[in-house]
Amino acid sequence: MNLQQLRYAHEVASRNLSVTEAAAALFTSQPGVSKQIRLLEVELGVDIFIRQGKRLTGVTEPGLHILGIIKDVLSGLESLRQVGDDFRQADSGTLTIATTHTQARYVLPPVVQAFRARYPKVRLELHQGNPVQICEWLVAGQADIAIATELVDDQDDLVMLPCQQWNRSVIAPPGHPILDARPLTLEAIAQYPVIPYDTAFSGRSQINKAFAARHLKPNVVLTAIDADIIKTYVGLGLGVGIVASMAFDAAADTGLRAMDASHLFESSLTRIGLRRHVWLREYAYVFVGLFAPHLGPELVKQALRGDACDPGGDAGM
Repeated sequence: MNLQQLRYAHEVASRNLSVTEAAAALFTSQPGVSKQIRLLEVELGVDIFIRQGKRLTGVTEPGLHILGIIKDVLSGLESLRQVGDDFRQADSGTLTIATTHTQARYVLPPVVQAFRARYPKVRLELHQGNPVQICEWLVAGQADIAIATELVDDQDDLVMLPCQQWNRSVIAPPGHPILDARPLTLEAIAQYPVIPYDTAFSGRSQINKAFAARHLKPNVVLTAIDADIIKTYVGLGLGVGIVASMAFDAAADTGLRAMDASHLFESSLTRIGLRRHVWLREYAYVFVGLFAPHLGPELVKQALRGDACDPGGDAGM
């Protein structure tokens, strides 16, 4: 048994049982991957994968346990490397943040600026996607930190920490009748074409829930993955937009007007996601603290270890 065999088995499992894709990702040959996995199974005395001819079609019951252990072993090895890096190069390296467009565009700039001032030798990478993609990147080790509103919270490998609560505004061009609605109501919004976020983004479920509770069906004419696109089409007169309040800047968005809609929708909670039992560089804890000051290093470390703690703090900020 060797690490190469463990990596091959793990990669095949991660690639939906595709030996071809695993071999390409590992820069080796398909027969070589198949051979090494077979040798591992022979040594263990059980099959990890179910086969039909030369195709892998499933994972055996013992294989599920074996793959879980392999995952922990490989994760532990990565943590060992990171520990060494942490002490050799405490102020350099790469920190990868997976997040949504709204967070990257409207919330993270001052955090990134402060972090860069403190760690000028650390390269920051921002990967933008929807919440499902963000979690997948985090689980796969392609990101160190995930930041989003609707992160998937049923991943045993991840720890989700509450950060900031936020709500929404309705936006429209100057002179639009919706701006005269005092107070603003869901019934008033439902009279016009509506442009909200895509269903996977930014608390869209709270919007749907609010309209449904009043037995209203808004005329959604367009959805978008970020507020900039929504503002563009609202500016063209295609409808009224519903965006995160943080995404409207009166000084920059001079062609639009905004009305607070926090009384109409439940607030949403932005969370930080981290991989459980993974060693994080000290500057990763600093980044978390800059984004959410109530999440100090020791509290985050307790959460990653699974110790009982209350990470909520002042998450309502």
